[in-house]
Amino acid sequence: MKKPDVEIRIVKNWPDGQIIELYKAGGWWDGTGNPSVVKKIISGSFVFAVAVNKVTGRAIGMGRAMSDGASDAYIQDVVVLPEFRKQDIGKMLIIALRDYCLARGIAWLALVAEAGTEEFYRGMGFRVMEGHTPMRYMEG
Repeated sequence: MKKPDVEIRIVKNWPDGQIIELYKAGGWWDGTGNPSVVKKIISGSFVFAVAVNKVTGRAIGMGRAMSDGASDAYIQDVVVLPEFRKQDIGKMLIIALRDYCLARGIAWLALVAEAGTEEFYRGMGFRVMEGHTPMRYMEG
């Protein structure tokens, strides 16, 4: 498969259907959510990046960072459509999000990586935070 002509765009909105398709590809959307939440997800993010196939104009990847804009940021929801994976698009998204935050004086950046992906993130300056365990509220 030929590598697509891709650009990373920082956006304030994007067609809901394309973002939902990406959330489904990440296993984070089961079809029961209200599509109108997509606009709030994008607008509520400190930065929202979309990897765009320049030939089709469609989103083939996305990621975002949450921050107060002053002290720290958390990168999350990074996903690339399965047919476009292993082409450095995820790396392009992470770097765009990282650089956006750094350019705004936010140097404390964190993310939760899937097991076995540490080397991927290490190549972009991220390190395992020894002695820390990511946790999630799961009751109720």
